[in-house]
Amino acid sequence: MAEQSLTLMAVHAHPDDEATSTGGVLARYAAEGVTTVLVTCTDGRCGDGPGGVKPGDPGHDPAAVVTMRQAELEASCAALKVTHLETLGYADSGMMGWPTNDLPGSFWTTPVDEAADRLAELIRQYRPDVVVTYDENGFYGHPDHIQAHRITMAAVAKTDVPAKVYWTTVPRTAFAEFGKIMQELGVEWAEPDEPQPQLGLPDDEISTWVDTRAYGAQKFEALATHASQTENIFFLQLGQERFTELMGMETFVRVRDTTGAPVPEDDLFAGLR
Repeated sequence: MAEQSLTLMAVHAHPDDEATSTGGVLARYAAEGVTTVLVTCTDGRCGDGPGGVKPGDPGHDPAAVVTMRQAELEASCAALKVTHLETLGYADSGMMGWPTNDLPGSFWTTPVDEAADRLAELIRQYRPDVVVTYDENGFYGHPDHIQAHRITMAAVAKTDVPAKVYWTTVPRTAFAEFGKIMQELGVEWAEPDEPQPQLGLPDDEISTWVDTRAYGAQKFEALATHASQTENIFFLQLGQERFTELMGMETFVRVRDTTGAPVPEDDLFAGLR
């Protein structure tokens, strides 16, 4: 099968999510001639406003944040050479427990079947060989990430199009390195008081390790387009070289496969080319 006929679809919750966990694979596969499709489910209105103004604080204008983050998303897609950007436009639900979770039109309150039908239309249109999204906990429990997982798995079931489906993850060994680097940068790193679902997976449970270090500059540039969001500033402080060292291997769990490709694998398209 010619590489030009292959298609990757990444389904993410907010503008900027595409850069952190899949910026490397989006850039790498685009460079290899794969058609890349990014679906962003929400408008990011619960993100920081200009100057770092937080949602709910005086001067936070959700409509202005939406406009700003759409422009940042388009710039990120340009950096990663994404072929097609599709935005579903649901209202950002905010972090778990925020009042914005339950506002009419929020992604969290949208019936899964309704949003899955919209995504299924895009899957039928683009016919991705590979679909990537989050695990059932949305990696860290964000309502919009959980909802993105739910609608993606429902849409895949409705269409039966992709040969392979993956969930993003992080090897647990990487968290120790992350904590060490945060200490070096003088960033406070404390374990949460409340018990949290364990983030990431033991290394031996990760099916797919994709080396994207050659695309570290593009991934760093894509994240830098989202510099309005303070949670990204830490990564940008690392500088491109250290960032690539820390974030240059993107890892996934394969949850659907029709190819029979053996795991562990080093290519989302293993068995398809």
